[in-house]
Amino acid sequence: MASVQDKSKTNTAALPETLTASVAATELRPWGSFTVLEEGPQYKIKRIEVKPGHRLSLQMHHHRSEHWIVVSGTARVICDEKEQMVYSNQSTYVPQGTKHRLENPGVIPLVLIEVQNGEYLGEDDIIRFQDDYARSNNGNGK
Repeated sequence: MASVQDKSKTNTAALPETLTASVAATELRPWGSFTVLEEGPQYKIKRIEVKPGHRLSLQMHHHRSEHWIVVSGTARVICDEKEQMVYSNQSTYVPQGTKHRLENPGVIPLVLIEVQNGEYLGEDDIIRFQDDYARSNNGNGK
């Protein structure tokens, strides 16, 4: 005869602090928006959305590298003097200390996941060389 298991005894142990969820806040920019999905020691993961026809500043970071994975849309990426198109399900790497720019040349929003790695990941580690929106070089977000 089959036995019936008591399912009322579930494991209610608390999750470790590193696994608990937090509500992500989206920050708006003239070119689109970004949302920090997760952050830990020496890494940060963002969801970035760039409006059609817009681009981020030509910039560089002293303390971090970035890996961009395109989720939807098309990205035009400038990394040093090299320009490349990156499509959905493709990725590219931006080494620390490299001038770079991200642009949406398409007609639909560009959505990508950015993985930052480095010793310091603050928004004030942005050196702007050129910016379509006349923002100062104050490190106030991409």
